[in-house]
Amino acid sequence: MSPDMSPDMTIQAEADRRWLREAIKLSRRCPPSGTAYSVGAIIVAGDGTRLADGYSRDVDPHVHAEESALAALARSGPSHMDLPGATIYSSLEPCSSRRSRPRTCTHLILAAGIGRVVFALREPPLLADCHGAELLRQGGVEVVEIGDMARLVREVNAHLFTTQDG
Repeated sequence: MSPDMSPDMTIQAEADRRWLREAIKLSRRCPPSGTAYSVGAIIVAGDGTRLADGYSRDVDPHVHAEESALAALARSGPSHMDLPGATIYSSLEPCSSRRSRPRTCTHLILAAGIGRVVFALREPPLLADCHGAELLRQGGVEVVEIGDMARLVREVNAHLFTTQDG
């Protein structure tokens, strides 16, 4: 444990890595697409309970992972959960630009009132210009990027990356 991390911070960091690994594992279920990333998302309550999950293209060809997880949460019935205390784990930074839907994943997360977002890879500018992390922070959401897990997301999406993207 680093000297500047309390035991609670270490427990949270370990939980973040575990849930993010699960989201990345979910992303491997995505039907392949040459025009969209394969992403997994899991919503976890503040007490560590898994509330909902989704992955890109799991229910239709245009659905994003966060959108799917939020829809699954809404279908689970009246929300008595503390969504400001919840975290959404997404393998990729939530989108801030969409062609196929009127609302971005960033807007959906803000509207749901989820207080925390953890992701592994900032969306590369291959398909769209993304500013999800910044917009979420501006909306009062705690944003955590676990960049050392980004290579796992790149592996899942290797078919989209070119040599100039790095």
